[in-house]
Amino acid sequence: MTTATAAAIDAALRRHGGQRVALVQILREVQAHTQWLPPAVLTAVADGVGLTPAIVQGVASFYRFFHLQPVGRVHLLFSDNVTDRHAGSRRLAGRLCERLGVALGQVSANGAVSVGYTSCTGLGDQGPAALVNQHQVLTRLDETRIDDLARRLLAEEPTTAWPAAWHRVVPQIRKAGPLLASPPLLGESLQALLARGADATLTELATAALRGRGGAGFDTARKWALCRAAPVPAGGTRVVVCNADEGEPGTFKDRVLLSEQADAVVEGMTVAARVLGASQGFVYLRGEYRFLLEHLASVLARRRAAGLLGRGILGVEGFDFDIAIHLGAGAYVCGEESALIESLEGKRGVPRIRPPFPVAQGYLGQPTVVNNVETFAAAAHIAGRGGAWWAGLGVPGSTGTKIHSVSGDCERPGVYEFPFGVTVAELLAACGARDTLMVQVGGPSGVALAADEFQRRISFDDVPSAGAFMVFDATRDPFEIAHGFAEFFAHESCGFCTPCRVGTELVKRRFDKLARGHGSVFDGAELQALESLLHGTTHCGLGATATNPLRDTLKRFPTAYGRRLQGPRFVPGFDLDAELAPARRVTGRDDAGAHLAQEG
Repeated sequence: MTTATAAAIDAALRRHGGQRVALVQILREVQAHTQWLPPAVLTAVADGVGLTPAIVQGVASFYRFFHLQPVGRVHLLFSDNVTDRHAGSRRLAGRLCERLGVALGQVSANGAVSVGYTSCTGLGDQGPAALVNQHQVLTRLDETRIDDLARRLLAEEPTTAWPAAWHRVVPQIRKAGPLLASPPLLGESLQALLARGADATLTELATAALRGRGGAGFDTARKWALCRAAPVPAGGTRVVVCNADEGEPGTFKDRVLLSEQADAVVEGMTVAARVLGASQGFVYLRGEYRFLLEHLASVLARRRAAGLLGRGILGVEGFDFDIAIHLGAGAYVCGEESALIESLEGKRGVPRIRPPFPVAQGYLGQPTVVNNVETFAAAAHIAGRGGAWWAGLGVPGSTGTKIHSVSGDCERPGVYEFPFGVTVAELLAACGARDTLMVQVGGPSGVALAADEFQRRISFDDVPSAGAFMVFDATRDPFEIAHGFAEFFAHESCGFCTPCRVGTELVKRRFDKLARGHGSVFDGAELQALESLLHGTTHCGLGATATNPLRDTLKRFPTAYGRRLQGPRFVPGFDLDAELAPARRVTGRDDAGAHLAQEG
């Protein structure tokens, strides 16, 4: 280990006080210096936080942004969501590899560059896009930009010298409502809260009937009340966590809220802290949004200076609350609240067995509220304007507005804020979609809709949505869309439970087999059996929804599967005779009797 590497490790350990709960942050900061995490580095970090090297390696191996093998000094990851593929991301990645003379997933001979894929960068409206060292982003890639990028990489030009326009992320707010169009909240909602009182503010939240915007739709006032009623361990506090791990492919509305309305999000967290009596808060920022870190840190610093965060908020003795930013390291499952808390504690992000629920025993065993970015922004406005105002928007059972991340085959991708109750057809018209075959609402774990369902409404009682709205026109193949989503879930399974770990891989392999033309009627039955298995046996909700795309496309687009399932006899997905080649080599035989004839 070099002196510089040892110094980087010591600095990261000192910065975080050698705390075990900061392990993920320490590893991120060390890797920013070392590019990857060799055994000697993991051992040094383990010594610094008081853990065994095996535990530290286990944590590092869980997150896809930690590298246990060397990567290039410039490591590029192209976004590989289905909509990114349709926009040409794989073709562009191949073009870059060709120009660089490096294979996908390999490191160039001089160690300068490596190229790979990542599931989704949260830039579906800015694509094709890529991450640079999990730190910067490249947007709106095309052949010209790729060729220029290759030239600069071959010259080993530092990334700081690349054109600023390459990194530009445009909000693309196409339709704004109260959450996106309001002026920054700079204490107005906190003043209203203090005037009204914590109890009355919780009542206003109940009147608003605000439900969580992260997908589950749990009643926000009830969640806060349960946390408020939970006993606090001696020496502890209640905790407020903002879930900004926006990992559902096709979702980017929280990215826009954090870049354009961060004050509202932080004010909502501070409202929650006062209602709950919490003093500690976290923003769990997904690793792909590392480029927002400095902006968010500056917002927190500005609010501390203005007396809106920290000790004695707005001069009120005992109103003490501050927020730390925890940066994720690339794990879809950390969007699940208990997995997120495990990650906050410096562990592998494996969902917990519940009960107990986080509102009773969350971060370090303390009562913890975890809400989505959009939920906190809404709560801040409700605290300022009252519950009746919010309840007057939307439809019964689904009050207020919902922000949609629109991407795919449409003229105007971006974010759209509509009151709940908007139809799918209205959203399609607003974004300039034409000849639409299918819409995936809520991301891969949501629901796929065919054209005869476009009059259905976005609401908790009809078509619920965590925010993604992916549009696919008639040139797309629903089978291939579902195939891409199957690859995503197989890649992102946390591996904790067998049904998800094995089942998602089996679904992917079955899709692979059909895509190669080896399908039969037996494969259709097997896919349906796997779909039933995962829905009923997985450890957490993320695994249970992994086969939603399969279920929906089988039901709504049967012909997309039918032409791949026509074989009356079982067709193996691999060459059985080829599997005998090692045995033939060992025995020295290559006669007809040593070969296996396959029947179609």
